[in-house]
Amino acid sequence: MTIKTVNQIEIITKEAGKINSCNMPDYKAMYTGFDWKNAYDNVSWFDNGKLNAGYNCFDKHLGTPVENKDALIWEGATGEIEKYTYGQMAQLSNKFSNVLTDTGIKKGDRVFIFLPKIPEVYVTFVGILKTGAIAGTMFSAFGKEALIDRLGDSEAKMVITTPELKPRIDEIRDQLPKLENVLVVDNRDGQDIRQGELSYSKLMQGASDEYDCVHTDPEDYSFMLYTSGTTGKSKGIVHAHLGIVQQDLTANIVLDLKEDDIYWCTADHGWVTGVSYGILGPFSNGVTQVVYEGRFDAAKWYEVIDKHKVTVWYTAPTAIRMLMKTPEVADNYSFKSLRYILSVGEPLNPEAIRFGLKAYGLAFHDTWWQTETGSIMITNYCCMDIKLGSMGKPFPGITAAIIDDEGNIVPPGTPGLLALKPGWPSQLREVWQNEPKFKEYFETGWYVSGDKAYEDTDGYFWFIGRADDVIMTAGERVGPFEVESALVEHPSIAEAGVIGKPDPTRGEIIKAFITLREGYSASDELLDDIKKFVKKHLAGHAYPREIDIVESLPKTRSGKIMRRVLKARELGLPVGDVATLEED
Repeated sequence: MTIKTVNQIEIITKEAGKINSCNMPDYKAMYTGFDWKNAYDNVSWFDNGKLNAGYNCFDKHLGTPVENKDALIWEGATGEIEKYTYGQMAQLSNKFSNVLTDTGIKKGDRVFIFLPKIPEVYVTFVGILKTGAIAGTMFSAFGKEALIDRLGDSEAKMVITTPELKPRIDEIRDQLPKLENVLVVDNRDGQDIRQGELSYSKLMQGASDEYDCVHTDPEDYSFMLYTSGTTGKSKGIVHAHLGIVQQDLTANIVLDLKEDDIYWCTADHGWVTGVSYGILGPFSNGVTQVVYEGRFDAAKWYEVIDKHKVTVWYTAPTAIRMLMKTPEVADNYSFKSLRYILSVGEPLNPEAIRFGLKAYGLAFHDTWWQTETGSIMITNYCCMDIKLGSMGKPFPGITAAIIDDEGNIVPPGTPGLLALKPGWPSQLREVWQNEPKFKEYFETGWYVSGDKAYEDTDGYFWFIGRADDVIMTAGERVGPFEVESALVEHPSIAEAGVIGKPDPTRGEIIKAFITLREGYSASDELLDDIKKFVKKHLAGHAYPREIDIVESLPKTRSGKIMRRVLKARELGLPVGDVATLEED
């Protein structure tokens, strides 16, 4: 694996021997001849043409060698380890489906999961889908306003939580008239639940482990998630059972999962990666998943990889940049098991890819998709060269294009709106109780992502920024991502967030907010050096005229820097919805 430079673009090239081991050895051949209907056979259908995504997680593996292999290796924050086979998870999720049915949950009801990263997340999520109810997931860090928004807007009939988290539900219960039951997972620390609530452990003990999975239509709703709110009020994005076709295939092709892999997705189940690639896709592929409950710590994360012999690792740029702050920690671990690593959540800076090569001997493969798309849309593949900083190429079956405001495709190299041809299996089916917003996505005849990008002559896509983040300075359009990427190339900078700040002369100037790596401290000399450094990497109009050194940047828990929060704070404006703002 080597890096070459062509027209100032760094490209990681693969040795020919590596290509043959990929689940998709030839991108062009698969993309050219692809038909989604051919992928339908990769998942299990019922005889009557019905399909249930929950059934495809565990039950479809019964009677195969996968039944007795570990589906889940869970490590708690204090080091305890629990393992569950596919057969055991099928039985547990059956028991939970019976619990739901016995408490009155029926097809179409919304059941929300408000749990930390514990095994019950996977049991309850799959159990909900098997009943035909709609599963919703929420971060355990949510406060009352975020809970009211989600549980109220969805009119959830039940919420599943723990004794520690339940007081937040109690505080708002009188504002949730449709919430009939709070089911408390009370068997982890021996705490008693309050009178009038449902006990998970008691109900599970009495439930049968046999359940006739509901035969849902492919278009029946399976799960819903509320967007992370990087640009405003969260929306309820609803997906259908048919999405399992694409979640299964992309886990196989993009994540390159094989039956003997030990896979670790660090994403929380409260956002879409933790659902599509922390539950549905990997379990449908029959791999063993590692789940770590504890908070981020570089040494602990590396210990998890070595201890559990993780082979495929899917994480976020924010986590990678945090690991980059203490590169010496990697020297204490072998990473012998790792064979493939990927990134998701926000664009991946070239420096992070170079770090992966140095620290682990592997290049991070960036993936682009959204809560609304349900699965990976544009990505870097095992069988292809990586252009550092590029989003990669569209997944087979996905038509991507750069369009103007009227929906016309623009020439290669021209910035525009990143758009997708509608009709892929995991596409959003509804914005909950908001038909006008749903129609907004498709007004041009395309699904318009809200991201600015361009396509090069080789068919690679390059992210510029959110459409509402693009900065107009002195008549020139500047994408914040290109400025942020240049900033983090400086050895002192750990993370960077860039906004446009109103200016009477230039319209807007570029302002950067940066955090420093360990061993560096703020000074006028350092700021001068950073400005000189960035001017060498960017056009004259694109360098930040103001730079603030800060302790931390506002981010969603999925790792996206919330530029709108930076801008609102800078201009003294309301910050809007911050329900998914990461807690330090």
